[in-house]
Parts: sequence; structure tokens; C-alpha cells
Amino acid sequence: MSKTLIQGATIVTMDAQGDLQGDLLVQEGRIAAIAPHITATDADVVDATGCILIPGLVNAHMHTWQTALRGVAANWTLLEYFQKMHAGLATAFAPEDLFIATRMGALNQLNCGTTTLADWCHNNPTPAHNDAAIEGLLSTGIRAAFFHGTPKPDPKPGQVPFWEVPHPRTEIERLLKAHQGKALLSIQAAVLGPHYSTLEVAMHDFRMARELGLIASLHQGGGAARTPDGWERLEAAGLLGPNINIVHGHALSDAQLERFCGLGMSFSAAAESEMSQGHGHPLTGRLRRFGRAPSLGVDLESVLSGDMLTQARIALGIQRSLDNVAYREQHGTIPPTSTITAREALSWVTVEGARMLQQLDRIGTLAPGKQADLVLVRASDLNMQPVHDPVSSIVFQASLANIDSVMVAGRWRKRAGRLLAGELATDLERLRASGQKITRAMGLARAV
Repeated sequence: MSKTLIQGATIVTMDAQGDLQGDLLVQEGRIAAIAPHITATDADVVDATGCILIPGLVNAHMHTWQTALRGVAANWTLLEYFQKMHAGLATAFAPEDLFIATRMGALNQLNCGTTTLADWCHNNPTPAHNDAAIEGLLSTGIRAAFFHGTPKPDPKPGQVPFWEVPHPRTEIERLLKAHQGKALLSIQAAVLGPHYSTLEVAMHDFRMARELGLIASLHQGGGAARTPDGWERLEAAGLLGPNINIVHGHALSDAQLERFCGLGMSFSAAAESEMSQGHGHPLTGRLRRFGRAPSLGVDLESVLSGDMLTQARIALGIQRSLDNVAYREQHGTIPPTSTITAREALSWVTVEGARMLQQLDRIGTLAPGKQADLVLVRASDLNMQPVHDPVSSIVFQASLANIDSVMVAGRWRKRAGRLLAGELATDLERLRASGQKITRAMGLARAV
């Protein structure tokens, strides 16, 4: 693989080296050096003057299979979403719908500056659906963790309900065998957890994940728990630890949250989705009290935008608001300073996402030896100037319009504002056709 020398950028490493004005050298898919000035022969030189260079963003939780349904669920609460999406629209998906949705959703992530996607796929009734979704990921060149889930239809008469069905270990093992060794793909488990399953199923799924060495990610919150004492029983069985990832996390007590933090469990928030659909406030502030931080995810493109910088900004704004209100209620005045910095918010969509995926040794920051997953943001654009602090500019000013170039493992996936994915017109037509087929099957309005 050829060398790439990125020159003259404002580099935000999110690592011990800190921020600097200088160069970054990529060789054999990895970062070889970061310094104020680097000389390299036989390198493809990129003039990054006027750009801010940041680590590739990490989307820690997204149901990418819903890409063809963008906007369909924008006005739904969580209860409507369960009924209309999982018990309705999801049942009309064929494998080819999974492929085009996942491919186009992953390409949009790259376009927005996300280099690593945790694809939480829980509309996969057959192995063919799983294979199609994974093929969609691999076709884009994004770094991905495929979290294998299970569908959530309403049970038919005489059918065992989904919350009583253990996670299909044989299918996970098939996927692990088929994709072991792929540099940009890992296979993980998207399990029901005690909030959405019986105790027996939760015990089975957590044991399975531990035995297979997988991250077990699960939703927590949204109505009454099916196993109210499930967490206590799982903890007593010794099944909680660093491989458990809780998404949303609502309805956990402070005592539970403190213990789970102590056990090394990770937490992924989807702030905009949670506020929109009725989950409650994100866990950000509660985690901070215990010395921890969330990773962030888009969650649902059927509801909202896939842009991770927007997620960082919204999560930051929500928590600052909660902190400001609490201070005013206690002291009767405006706080003397903000509780959360822009740099901390940027870490939620870089460092913490990598930590949740147990890949912080490879991604999440810019440092020699790490994978060359990085984003060039045009800071010379009208909406970005003048730049007084590069991190604040990224978190509060930047948008998709400023994402100039995106690299994954040393290969450009977006360059000079153009996504390097070939001619997309045919794929976009396939995406539209898929969305129309699915919505029509459920009697919803025709997609445009």
C-alpha cells in the first residue's frame, strides 16, 4: 500500500500528543508518524492547509436496516415504533432490502465522517438476511461491528413469543466462522437482555456471549421490564462484566449504575432518539458522576439524521441544560461555567465509541501505530471561520457540508467532498424502490 502524507493540517489527535499544526504520515494502512513537519519519499502528498484533521467518528449504535424508511417514524413515540416498525414494517423485508439499506446507510456514515459503525441488526429472520446485511457493510469499506440480533414480531397464535426464544447460537457461530479474520469486520451479539426477555433467555444469551468472546449489547428501558429482578439475578450469577453494553439504560437505579460502572460495563446513548421517542433523558450526567462516559449512536435513521457530529452536539446540549437547571434550582443563579467541554463531547463519538467496541488500541484517536481512520474537515468554509479553537469548531460549527475527506485503514473513502463509491444513482433507485415496497405493504403513504 502506498504512503500518504497529509500536510499542514490542524491535528486534533484526542491522544496524549494533543493538538498540533503539522503533518501525518500513513503507511500500510496505519499511522506512521505525527509531527510538525514530516519528510517522506514516494508518498501521495495531500495539502490539508485550512483543514482540521480528527479521528474517524464512531457510531456506536444504529439499526442500519431502516435506511430505506428515513422519516417514516419521525413522529412516533417508542410505543408506536414497537408496533408499527417491529410488528409491522419489519415483517416485509426480504434479504435484498437488508442489503441495499445497510449498504446505503453505511455509505452515508462514511459521507458524514463516521469510519466505524456498530450495526445493530435485529430484523434478520433467516441466514440470508444476515448474509445480505453483512455483504452491504463489506461493499462500502467502512469499519463495522455487525451486532447479530433477532426480529421482534407480534407472536401468532400458538407461536412462542420472541422474548422466550434464546439467541440462536448456531447462527452466530456460522457468522463467526464465515467472517473470521476480516480486518474491517467483527461479529458481536445484539441480545434481548432482562428488560425484554425472560430470565432463562437472558441467562442463556449472556453465557453464550461470554463463551464465544463476544460483546453482548442490549436495549434497556421502554416500558415495564419482562424480568424485573433480571439484573440482580445476572449479577449474582457472575455474568456481568466488560463485555456487556447497555444501550439507553433508562430505568436503572443509581445503585445499579454505579455497580455496573465498577464492573466495567459500557453504555451507549442515543440522545436525540431518546428525547424524541419518550425514553427519558440520556444517561450522560449520571455516568459522569461515576467517572464514566457514554458512547453515542444515531439509533434510528427512520426518525432522524445519520450525522454523528449532530449527535455529539445534541447530547452535549441536553446535559448542559440539565446541569444548568439543577444549579439554578440549588443556587438561584446561572452556573459560573459549563460542566462539559466540547472536547469531552468529541470524545464520546471517537474515544468512547472505540472503547465500547474494545478497539481503543486500534481506533478512536490519532497516534502512531493505530489504524489510519481519519477525517479532514474544511475549516476554511464560511460557516467555520474564524477558528479560535479547533475542537469547539468541530463540535459546534461543523456539519456534513464541511466533511472533505474520509479515510479508513489507509484508504480514502471520501475525497475532496466526493464519496468514492462509484455511480450511486442505481443504488439510490434501489433504496427508494425498497422503501416504497415496504411502506405500501403496510398500507403507509407512498415514499417519494
